[in-house]
Amino acid sequence: MTPTTTPATSVDALLSAVLAGEHGPLPSSLVATSVFWIHHGTRLAGGDTTYLNQYVLVRLGGSFGGCAFEAGEIDPSVCRDSSGTPLDVLLREAPRPLRIAALDAYLSETRPHRVAAGEGDAEPVTLPAGTPEVRAGARDAAIAGLLDIEEGATVGLIGVVNPLVAAIRARGGRPLPCDLNLRATQWGDPVTDDMHEVLDTADAVVATGMTLSNGTFDTILERCRSRGIPLVVYAQTGSAVARAFLGSGVSALSAEPFPFSQFSAEETVLYRYRTAGGA
Repeated sequence: MTPTTTPATSVDALLSAVLAGEHGPLPSSLVATSVFWIHHGTRLAGGDTTYLNQYVLVRLGGSFGGCAFEAGEIDPSVCRDSSGTPLDVLLREAPRPLRIAALDAYLSETRPHRVAAGEGDAEPVTLPAGTPEVRAGARDAAIAGLLDIEEGATVGLIGVVNPLVAAIRARGGRPLPCDLNLRATQWGDPVTDDMHEVLDTADAVVATGMTLSNGTFDTILERCRSRGIPLVVYAQTGSAVARAFLGSGVSALSAEPFPFSQFSAEETVLYRYRTAGGA
């Protein structure tokens, strides 16, 4: 189901609408209580890839907004410099990852995913307690479960994690992996760094929320719209931001608000959204 607000058409248009108070209170009346900088590495058992992830997080009221970023884009001084800043200042002036995190915090606060689930617009999926491998496998199976594809359909995967490659194959899809930092999957599949190769040929696309951070989201959105193919977004980065595009290019969304699954060994919840036509 789609959210109750009008779907956004671009990230900049969404930012402008939020700044104008079209999605809730004026951001100038709100303050980002805390800003966090997190850096961690992960290597799953049986794999040969170490994933290095950096996140900036914004705390607004009872919600967190998050955005991954590339190494060197933001340093830990952002915590000192930005905590306690009016939200509209971050939305206008901050580096892009911090702007996305602030936007995510705002949209998460005005309509938390748990509220959307209570209203029937989102499906909560509980990830089991356990090892990183167990939890990653369950998360990526939940993401792949948003795909409604025929056997052998090609699925562009923009932002590669190996368990998701396996989950797409388990759904009968043929992954076309694309990533800026990886050159091969765990099984030796070549990974392109040119997303246009994928966008021009795939029958469906699965893209990470980090495309919001690196500025490629609007291009992916428009290409999937113009080709009329499903776009599934799996988002730790900007989970509430991506939600604003349901029905406007995004077919389905796996939204994983902070604290993300890799930061806990206990049960956590992600939220799956589908448009009326599904994915």
